[in-house]
Amino acid sequence: MNQIAPPPKIDIVPETAPFSDEQRSWLNGFFAGLVSLDSAVTPLSAEQGAAVMKGGDGDDGEAPWHDQTISIADRMKMAEGRPLRRRMMAAMAQQDCGQCGYNCNDYSEAIAGKKEERLNLCVPGGKETSRMLKTLYVELENSAPAVTPLTPSETVAAPVGEPGRSRDNPVDAVFLSRRMLNKEGSEKQTWHIEFDLSGPGLDYVVGDSFGVFAKNDLGLVDQIIAMLGALPTMEINGKTLRDVLHHDVSLSPAPDKLFELMSFISGGALREKATALARGEDPDGDAANLDVMATLQKFASVRPHPEAFVEALEPLQPRLYSISSSHVATPGKLSLTVDAVHYVIGKRKRIGVASTFLAERIRPGDKLKVYTQKAHSFGLPADQNTPIIMIGPGTGVAPFRAFLHDRQATKAPGRNWLFFGHQRSDFDFFYAEEFNAMKSSGHLTRLSLAWSRDTGQKFYVQDRMREVGRELWTWLADGAHVYVCGDAKRMAKDVERALVDITAQHGARTIDEAVSFIAELKKKGRYQQDVY
Repeated sequence: MNQIAPPPKIDIVPETAPFSDEQRSWLNGFFAGLVSLDSAVTPLSAEQGAAVMKGGDGDDGEAPWHDQTISIADRMKMAEGRPLRRRMMAAMAQQDCGQCGYNCNDYSEAIAGKKEERLNLCVPGGKETSRMLKTLYVELENSAPAVTPLTPSETVAAPVGEPGRSRDNPVDAVFLSRRMLNKEGSEKQTWHIEFDLSGPGLDYVVGDSFGVFAKNDLGLVDQIIAMLGALPTMEINGKTLRDVLHHDVSLSPAPDKLFELMSFISGGALREKATALARGEDPDGDAANLDVMATLQKFASVRPHPEAFVEALEPLQPRLYSISSSHVATPGKLSLTVDAVHYVIGKRKRIGVASTFLAERIRPGDKLKVYTQKAHSFGLPADQNTPIIMIGPGTGVAPFRAFLHDRQATKAPGRNWLFFGHQRSDFDFFYAEEFNAMKSSGHLTRLSLAWSRDTGQKFYVQDRMREVGRELWTWLADGAHVYVCGDAKRMAKDVERALVDITAQHGARTIDEAVSFIAELKKKGRYQQDVY
């Protein structure tokens, strides 16, 4: 009786391709079903295998949602039908700020490749991003075994890097001083804050950001401990409860895990409300205002065990700020321009954690954990002769102060034009003496100001741009680079619309042609944004 020989093992994907044994086996089986086995099969090269993995999923590699001004709902709609890793990218805040330790694309790749388990690292995206990522991750977990996308090195994990260059490897810097930039009568509290970086020997380039590990307000910490009915000295994971709440966990906004905990230990109507909140619903219309303290107040009859309570909270994330100084001009020192955030919800005063930590709670000589974050496509042009147009209302002026100091220190011959705006000229003209001196010396070629509340009519930087549109177009025609820093939701959109209108009017183009012109500036790196 003749024995039937077993089918030959088909190795279509070579061992040198960047896949695990399990992935290679699955791929070999998949391709074996697509090709005729009657003839010899030529194995794919490593490059071909990688191309199959990255391009065979129906994705064209484009990311039209990668725009900070687009809402998450619109971004997710734009990403419909794309592979899971691309939809995960669309869930990010699109700022490429590096606060998560990655850029938006690499963070999504790391999660989809199961190389990053933390789904809450996108600080600018906040709760809406983490919720969307959790939903998408369930889809990832429930999907049939499949090949996860890999880079050629089989890793997209964020490198720890040298000290002071990432959130995972911060260094100690010394807080030097702060001074108020607003004059008495202003509705804002904006501070110029300085640090000494000479100890760790940390440097940076203008356009980079500065990561700060802040601490929670002790007054709020003690209120929460009282609400828990706990002792501040209670030990949790080798630390006191007070220390954990002060240093380690975020106290705003309330995470879904806290709502889940409240649901688990409550009953009746309270359980229903907590369960709805954990699902992202808003049964009482107050979900957007629920930080940790407000959640304890809302469920005042429920007292979670402190250990379970801490376990339900998110880690306290570092905050990134645009650097407002130049290492070339002031080596060893770094400055920030920070709005101290205060607001009231109901009868309770609330604060921005990092901004008030820097503006009020830290003392000169104190050390804090910091790192510098390299900018993604936001920096001075390589050619120092290139003219630059900087548009930065409010604290958005921070990187442009750095640009001007840097160009002054390096004696860059390129022309400089700054658009700055705020509420009132008498109280809110940040760095007025510096900028006026630069204007007098000729270093600041043009200084265009806009004050929204000096008169009964609101007047913003985009209005000033339109007023000087002919000159602005001349600068663009001369090859100027445009920089925008500040609010993404309104200001950045309004500024871009103004540029489109100026291009159409003074560049003799249709609106569609003007839109294409601005898009081309972005592609060429001549239109750069640091918006949030």
